[in-house]
Amino acid sequence: MSENQITWPAESIPVSREVDVVVIGGGASGIAAAISAAEGGARTMLIEQRGFLGGMGTVALVPAFCPFTDKEKPIIRGIGMKLMERMKTACNDDYRKEYGDTLDWVPIDPEVLKRVYDDAAIESGVSLLYHTFVYDVLLSKDKRSIEGVVIVNKTGRSFVRCNYIIDATGDGDIAALAGVPFQKGGEQGELQPGSMCYLLANVDKPRFNQFLQESGDTGQLHATVEKAMAEGALPEGRKSISGLAWVNDYLVGVNFGHVFGIDGTKAEDLTRGAIEGRKTAERQAQFFRAYVPGFENAHMVASGEQVGIRETRRIQGDYVLTAEDFMEARSFPDDIARNAYYIDIHLANSKSNMTFTHLPPGVSHGVPYRVLLPVGIDNLWVAGRSASCDRVVQGSLRVMPNCFSMGQASGSAAAMALRTSSTSRDISIPKLQQLLLEQDVWLGDNFTSSAHIRSEEGISL
Repeated sequence: MSENQITWPAESIPVSREVDVVVIGGGASGIAAAISAAEGGARTMLIEQRGFLGGMGTVALVPAFCPFTDKEKPIIRGIGMKLMERMKTACNDDYRKEYGDTLDWVPIDPEVLKRVYDDAAIESGVSLLYHTFVYDVLLSKDKRSIEGVVIVNKTGRSFVRCNYIIDATGDGDIAALAGVPFQKGGEQGELQPGSMCYLLANVDKPRFNQFLQESGDTGQLHATVEKAMAEGALPEGRKSISGLAWVNDYLVGVNFGHVFGIDGTKAEDLTRGAIEGRKTAERQAQFFRAYVPGFENAHMVASGEQVGIRETRRIQGDYVLTAEDFMEARSFPDDIARNAYYIDIHLANSKSNMTFTHLPPGVSHGVPYRVLLPVGIDNLWVAGRSASCDRVVQGSLRVMPNCFSMGQASGSAAAMALRTSSTSRDISIPKLQQLLLEQDVWLGDNFTSSAHIRSEEGISL
């Protein structure tokens, strides 16, 4: 045995819970999956490593929800839309007046959102377990299903037995532990960079807007950022600020700049990302105070608990959604969601370029059920950023509204499978689609009637 290895004694660990469906990860895909599974009648447990739900929107302080529309109509509806609207209702009067009718780029109030997610999960009957990691999975003898997960937390190590499992980790952690093949990054292994987002208080939105109007600069401060780079106040890199999300006139969420070379599946990289990210955020705050009117007295009240991660694993599923599917706006007989968010691939280093590809207004493509099904495992769904797609499409599919949709479909499918003792691949796709329609999910103009759903009963996976 290598000197760098030890042998750990075999031990018995207690079974702490037995549930129908266990959801791992409490971001947008996880919260939607857990709610839909519980509302479908399944005993559902949601395991989250932090002390709250929300994923990148609360952990990393991503400042706004990406669009829920195709620039003409809302296409992400269902649980995701309801949760966003519930957050608006829980915010103050000024926020509701400003954003009550807004569906795209809605600013996130992270503390409000944490409470909204807590309440929504509990009301739906979801059993929550925070401050907990999944250490390993137990596969069946034939390796075709997962019998449960080994969890680790302050209480100790224990086993959660389940019939079905939804990987909403964003990184495909559970699928990887189960041996599902996956891809990561580009051809040279390059990954999109991370970003340390943060909240600035004591700012003056009216003064800032006056500056934009008088200077002719854009809301992304392109000219101001380039000037600061030329004068050495900012490093070379991202030349505009993609996200200034005003929670109110004196508080703004910021998504600006990059931390390069971060693999979100490695604790060492996340550690470096946190340290570098905080240093970068402070330098950016100094830039705001020195260069941007309305920010002279800006104070950073919070930075992300971790650097925001855009890209890690993409699992190998029964279908791989491709760039051609996106560009051709294809639909599929097993669609469970629609997507219109543009392809958004961030530069891998400070000298490379960002890639943006938009669909025309009113156009979207389908997201087939098969991208949620990892090859080789029959009781596992992978929802969210690590669903089965190529790298280009991941640059579009990864955002929170889409994660809500994939999570809702996964949870609903798990509840259906439980009722019929089916595998993930054996459920009726038309019945799942009909259920999603009843849950106010939009599947496109071709899926607006029960008659159409019944006409597709011959769909097979």
